[in-house]
Amino acid sequence: MRFDIISVLPDLLSSPFAHSILQRAQKKGLVEIVLHNLRDYASNKQKSVDDYPYGGGSGMVMSIVPFACCIEALKAERDYDEVIFMSPDGETFNQTIANELSGKKNIMILCGHYKGIDQRIRDLFVTREISIGDYVLSGGELPAAVLVDAIVRLIPGVLNDETSALSDSFQGELLDAPVYTRPADWRGHKVPDILLSGHEAKINEWRHEQALIRTQLRRPDLLED
Repeated sequence: MRFDIISVLPDLLSSPFAHSILQRAQKKGLVEIVLHNLRDYASNKQKSVDDYPYGGGSGMVMSIVPFACCIEALKAERDYDEVIFMSPDGETFNQTIANELSGKKNIMILCGHYKGIDQRIRDLFVTREISIGDYVLSGGELPAAVLVDAIVRLIPGVLNDETSALSDSFQGELLDAPVYTRPADWRGHKVPDILLSGHEAKINEWRHEQALIRTQLRRPDLLED
């Protein structure tokens, strides 16, 4: 799977993709993450990618020209399943969307900045707009990192335990059950006996019950029809 991420601050994304699961996924050849500096596609000597908004108002707007040049150059090399713009007014990202996108081959991600991007970029090139929550960040780089991380961990072979991602919270529309590890008794705080029983069927039943209880308490909206 390949991700092409277009950003005016690509260095901001270097660290999240150079460690842990995302690094291992790339080393295994399961994922390719390519960062593109939007300024490389600017047409002026100053390499500026923004301008004042038509109609007045505060802030600067990212121009269509460098985005169009970069997008068209990438599309000339390969087909993309999705061109995603990380936007606070997009559809709210969730596990269902992550599952869906994990089956794609090539995804392009556009990271906005400043006041926003020229609407024509969204109209002409973007196939999907995604938000990671109802708040505004300084740019789309951190949301892009969240999106990629959530997708990559679902790709077969990325995690050491193939069933790990399937038991994450929100898979099956429930939060995850409590988890424990050694020691079994820490200062009188003990691990539930059922987890030490070795009885797989009863352990699975307990975990499902606990997941249901946790979901009812913390995210009852997930259980609504």
